[in-house]
Amino acid sequence: MSRLQPGDTAPAFTLTSDTGESVSLGDLAGRKVIVYFYPAAMTPGCTKQACDFTDSLDALKAQGYEVLGISPDKPEKLAKFRERDSLTITLLSDPDRSVLTAWGAFGEKKLYGKVVEGVIRSTFVVDEEGKVEYAAYNVKATGHVAKLRKDLGI
Repeated sequence: MSRLQPGDTAPAFTLTSDTGESVSLGDLAGRKVIVYFYPAAMTPGCTKQACDFTDSLDALKAQGYEVLGISPDKPEKLAKFRERDSLTITLLSDPDRSVLTAWGAFGEKKLYGKVVEGVIRSTFVVDEEGKVEYAAYNVKATGHVAKLRKDLGI
């Protein structure tokens, strides 16, 4: 599994959102985009992370950032997640895990001391030209958004 590094071209994608719309990374060219991958909607860690991004969205947008959260969940589950937790970030569905794999966010990881295959909680910042500016793998759900904002100076 290859991991993205700063300076790499971000892999293109078009995915279905929780509202049924198609969202492409290319549609956001010219803007800075935070792309984060999480294992499953409506689980405690993923809920904390999504709520943290939602709580920070105004500050992020004020600095020119869009936020896309991607998981293998189907759009219907993502819609319930948005509604249940009043999320305002864009949630995208990658059920075949092709985008997760292209970004290095799916593969072997340690879970409770065992090696398993699954979603690797990861966050990326893509610049206006479509290049990876920031890449972090195996991030913690709690406190990650605050650390990211600090790293980005927001």
